[in-house]
Amino acid sequence: MSSFSAVVPSGSWLGLIGPNGAGKSSLLRAAAGVVAHRGQVLVDGAPLDLRHRSRRAALVAYVPQEPTLPDDMTGAEYVMLGRSPHIGYFSMPGRGDRAMVDDVIDRLGLGAFARRRLGALSGGERQRLVIARALATEAPILLLDEPTSALDIGHQQQALELVARLRDDHGLTVVSAMHDLTLAGMYSDRLVLLHEGAMVAEGPVAEVLSADTLAEFYGVRVTVHHEADGTVVVVPRRDRL
Repeated sequence: MSSFSAVVPSGSWLGLIGPNGAGKSSLLRAAAGVVAHRGQVLVDGAPLDLRHRSRRAALVAYVPQEPTLPDDMTGAEYVMLGRSPHIGYFSMPGRGDRAMVDDVIDRLGLGAFARRRLGALSGGERQRLVIARALATEAPILLLDEPTSALDIGHQQQALELVARLRDDHGLTVVSAMHDLTLAGMYSDRLVLLHEGAMVAEGPVAEVLSADTLAEFYGVRVTVHHEADGTVVVVPRRDRL
């Protein structure tokens, strides 16, 4: 993608939006350090790629759009992988690690899947466990790439509300790519609109989610409603013959 520069204040939530192929996933993969890229990702002023791998994992948790999960692992075992940055080599999870995993599983309503094998779960159930694993790291920075794409509306809200609560309680910093513009605006402080690998709009939710801007870069006709609580709702409009 083209050059990109943004400052994400600690404890804030930055939403990345844009049509398919805009560069959202590429940007998050670069920030997570899983693909080669030019430039630097700085955390507290220091380049992330110069830190030890375990330290990077403890600082940044990444939820990919299409994760690869081992079919023969149980849900609880998979979520426990999120504690790896805190467990030494040849060490076993401690009481605190198990308590953290149990808490995340409980808060995401995943108790029924804790002892089931991942290969026996649906796509939505597996996606919720991927989010749980990321939250179990207790990393202060969370990168989410379409984290709710396989979830129904109830589980979408449940997962995002948990992220929002952790952000409020612990100062979690979140950068998320989302297709659902209403959800993106509901949880983000600011939005960045990407188009063909370039940032074409950035700012408060109400400014970026305008009907004219969305028509220009998504090629759609929408109505934008501003609710009394500040929520911005984007509703597609049909072309009538």
